[in-house]
Amino acid sequence: MDLRAFRILWVGQVVSALGTRVSGVAFPLLTLLLTGSATKAGAVGFAGTLPLLTMTLHAGAFVDRYDRKKMMLACEAARAIALASVAAGVFFHFVSFPQLVVVSVIEGAGFTLFEIAQRAALRQLVPVEQLPHAAALNQGREYGALLVGLPLGGALYGISRVVPFLADAVSYVASFASLLLIRRPLNEARDTQQTVRRRARDEIGEGIAWLWRQPFLRTCSLLVIPSDLTVNALFLVVVVLARRHGASPGLIGVMLIFNGVGGLVGTLLAPHAIRRFPPQVGIYATLITMTLLLPVIAVVRNPIALGILYGAMFVPYPTWGAMISAYRAALVPDHLQGRVQSVATLLSLGAVPVALLAVGAALQHFGGVPTVLVLFAIMVAATVYALSSQNIRHVAPLTEAAPAS
Repeated sequence: MDLRAFRILWVGQVVSALGTRVSGVAFPLLTLLLTGSATKAGAVGFAGTLPLLTMTLHAGAFVDRYDRKKMMLACEAARAIALASVAAGVFFHFVSFPQLVVVSVIEGAGFTLFEIAQRAALRQLVPVEQLPHAAALNQGREYGALLVGLPLGGALYGISRVVPFLADAVSYVASFASLLLIRRPLNEARDTQQTVRRRARDEIGEGIAWLWRQPFLRTCSLLVIPSDLTVNALFLVVVVLARRHGASPGLIGVMLIFNGVGGLVGTLLAPHAIRRFPPQVGIYATLITMTLLLPVIAVVRNPIALGILYGAMFVPYPTWGAMISAYRAALVPDHLQGRVQSVATLLSLGAVPVALLAVGAALQHFGGVPTVLVLFAIMVAATVYALSSQNIRHVAPLTEAAPAS
């Protein structure tokens, strides 16, 4: 199988991910400038997460119903227009808080639909034996965008409030162009008329039932809930702890760079780890690393040390994430890819907004150490479950587990 189409898509998404990180810094800054309200800045951010919570499962059904490439093109076009409207609004002085909320929702909806379609299409672009490496590369671009995009977004906003939003709009145009260069279909041929006549609820239920019947994928999806919840909640924890220990906003920004560094290091190590070790080793390493580092985070006071510890948690993550993504891409039938990917995405990220609210309240009322210890207890339970699970211990290698194509 020629990997040219995957490389084209990957390059387009590198540009798109960087643009998203750049505008992600600018959105709250512009909202604060317009309204002077931290609550409204938070509302704009929350508006962007609403589609992930409310439309993920239906997005999976749509991805399995219709042409994935056309849907991805529509997402990029809509997001480019939305971000360009903000750039124009800033330049011509008509931008408003309601506009930012609407654009944030469009951005979140486009991300949700595009991401599920992209994950569902991976099996059409990459042979089974190279799926783990391709999945690791996809994670690497996100960590790279995080590392470069956050400081770049702040710098561009300092030059002109128009530039970050214009840059993101251009990044979606670049992604749109990359998709046009891909000639290969991104889904297998199927009877779309018969599929459309079915109720979305029935289609979603079919995806949930299929995933639940797969012991390894089901167990991994359940384990992702506590691990992703913890690692995302810790973002707020380490920021609050650093501030209480006297760190300046600038120092906190430097501290959080280690997230991207850890993820990029993990991305470089992932292909070697995947070739040398069975898949369960990546799962065990990620959970054990997180569990062991949590008590240390509770007692460390130096902000840079906090950043390094938090960043270290991301080092094993790409290996685990790449293996799970590869198994899903290889094992799930193409006509179910969107729905199974959407269920996995919702399990992974759906609890994060609620977790952030809960962790914020816990930090306010109980303090940093008790909050971290609660997260530690969650990770201990997840680690014990993983180590004792026969579904993980006896999983077959990917090339043996995947059905013949």
